[in-house]
Amino acid sequence: MAPPKKHRARTILIAVASVVVLVAVVAGGYVFTLANTFDGKTETLQSAFPDEEGRPVKDPGDASMNILLMGADFGGANQVTSNVIESGGTGQRSDTMMLVHIPANREGVYVMSVMRDTWLEIPGHGMNKINAAMAFGGVPLVVQTFEGLFDTKIDHVAVIDFQGFRDLTTALGGVTVQNDIAFTANDTDYFYPVGELNLKGDRALRFVRERKSFVSGDYQRVKNQQKFLDAVINKMLAAQTLTNPATLYQVIDKVSPYLTLDKTFDAQTIAGLGLQLKDLRPNDVHSFTLPTAGTSRSADGQSIVLKDQEAIDRVGRALRSDTMKSYLSEESEAGSATSSGVAPGTP
Repeated sequence: MAPPKKHRARTILIAVASVVVLVAVVAGGYVFTLANTFDGKTETLQSAFPDEEGRPVKDPGDASMNILLMGADFGGANQVTSNVIESGGTGQRSDTMMLVHIPANREGVYVMSVMRDTWLEIPGHGMNKINAAMAFGGVPLVVQTFEGLFDTKIDHVAVIDFQGFRDLTTALGGVTVQNDIAFTANDTDYFYPVGELNLKGDRALRFVRERKSFVSGDYQRVKNQQKFLDAVINKMLAAQTLTNPATLYQVIDKVSPYLTLDKTFDAQTIAGLGLQLKDLRPNDVHSFTLPTAGTSRSADGQSIVLKDQEAIDRVGRALRSDTMKSYLSEESEAGSATSSGVAPGTP
């Protein structure tokens, strides 16, 4: 049975918001137009996953869902076709990687950022930064690397071109973040003072991408990206967004061309998920960063992030047993992982 119209609309919008929100918005006769627009403008990954042989196997009764979300700069909407990022044909590395876990009870969404410079074994390519997997073998190799890291199966994949963040914030009329560190974005005159900022367009894009201005580099950038996603969630679930068909259409129409999804992750599938998440609220979305063992240099002189194998093992167990809520509670008490994303011992 197809989900009710209003829940289909709710979830379609969330997919546009980088699939992280996974909730959405309003009822109305324009719902099917939104679905058609979404499916018609997004790119589809025909081969998003590695060969089934050797992949982790989920328990048949495990109804939890793992979504691999990647952000990259491909130069704008439809500049890089899905078959290219499937194979890694551009040599493009993924700038941002997040693993989104949705528990079987659908009572929360857990968004874990993974530092792009994490140094590990990439299948068939030796030791390298995790973001090199995209360049070496496209999306299937990124999936294989993540599945091997956590011994957990990935159910869906979403890739968003960073330019989509620019158009998303413009369509929403800007989003509000609390900035902790004053900075000027590298090679621009965009100054971001400490305090509450309303971001949209190019200024929003540079906020989520900037790292060179910070002593802690990519760690601060990950924190800013999490702040930005929280702001998007709050803005999209605000009453003025939920009741404005024109805003909803603008979001989907402008941002869909920047999204590339695996072939089973279409509007109807996302809508069904949204029906299950109908009671989700912003404070049910939990963002954190996979703890690391600090930074170092590789033998060839690259700046790298050292993986914390014990932390990885704990996350893997939580994913497989669908106990992410308990994991975060325990880690918070121990001071090993926080919603701000900085693990002890890191810059």
